Amino acid sequence: MRTALVTGSAGFIGSFVCERLLQDGFRVIGIDAMTDYYDVSLKRRRQGRLLQSEHFRVIEDYVETPGLLLDLFSRERPDVVVHLAAQAGVRYSIESPRSYLESNIVGTFELLEAARAHPPQHLLLASTSSAYGANIAMPYRETDKADHQMSFYAATKKATENMAHSYSHLFDLPVTMFRFFTVYGPWGRPDMALFKFTKAILEGRPIDVYNYGDMKRDFTYIDDLVEAIRLLIDVPPVRLDGDETVPEGDSLSPVAPWRVVNIGNSNAVQLTDFITAIEEATLRNAERNLMPMQAGDVPATWADAELLKRLTGYSPKTSVREGVRHFVDWYQQYYG
Repeated sequence: MRTALVTGSAGFIGSFVCERLLQDGFRVIGIDAMTDYYDVSLKRRRQGRLLQSEHFRVIEDYVETPGLLLDLFSRERPDVVVHLAAQAGVRYSIESPRSYLESNIVGTFELLEAARAHPPQHLLLASTSSAYGANIAMPYRETDKADHQMSFYAATKKATENMAHSYSHLFDLPVTMFRFFTVYGPWGRPDMALFKFTKAILEGRPIDVYNYGDMKRDFTYIDDLVEAIRLLIDVPPVRLDGDETVPEGDSLSPVAPWRVVNIGNSNAVQLTDFITAIEEATLRNAERNLMPMQAGDVPATWADAELLKRLTGYSPKTSVREGVRHFVDWYQQYYG
């Protein structure tokens, strides 16, 4: 039985990844700090579902705690590590940047030091589409230059990509970085637009629509994301021989067993169409409060997911209409 360590295991994405790995016969060790960035009871409910499995156990602590991960790696020797623990949210990073420094950068450093001492077969770390920052050429490709992040959140995630690359090069660690694109679905985060819009519409309150609705996002349904992660686990990058060159269109490093992979639906959806899908699922009309763009945000994201398809044969395919309906069904059942 392979052992997987999943950081951020009570989070939205982390809990789904843990569930999938348990279904596939892994022994799963989770770690989560249960921070109060959003409703902790939602995290408790997610974690409670996982604890029903005898092959899951969890440690409640911060990944940035000095030596915590090193001790854990030493004891458990995980075969696979999926690092999802992070302080999320573009807007909150303007208000509380230190939490991003500690969780995202220091926490990732602790993870890399542990992996250096006790190397797993594959180390997979979450990044973000926000890493593309000020880029305007779309769809975003992993080989695009990404040097102008628009928020401190994005800057910390791009920093973790560079940190992981240096460790991969120096210590021959197989590393895959995911760049996620607006993940949504049941059990999602309350600070995300889908959750906030659904709640407000069902309660008869107006919704805040930024940039006057002129925004596009590559919405990725949670099941599609988890499938992609699961398949990527089994295709770790390998270091190129000295005579090899990086394949055209590939994000593999020329000096390390390291790569970046977009996980997105490859479809930029207008925000107004996303809201329409919520209206259809709730059978309610939204009262829209049109507002200017928020600081740190970007007007559009759109993933080129061809590398994911080449590596795994898989392409995310859930439509926004279907995914939003699943979320609204869950929300109405969960909150009564």
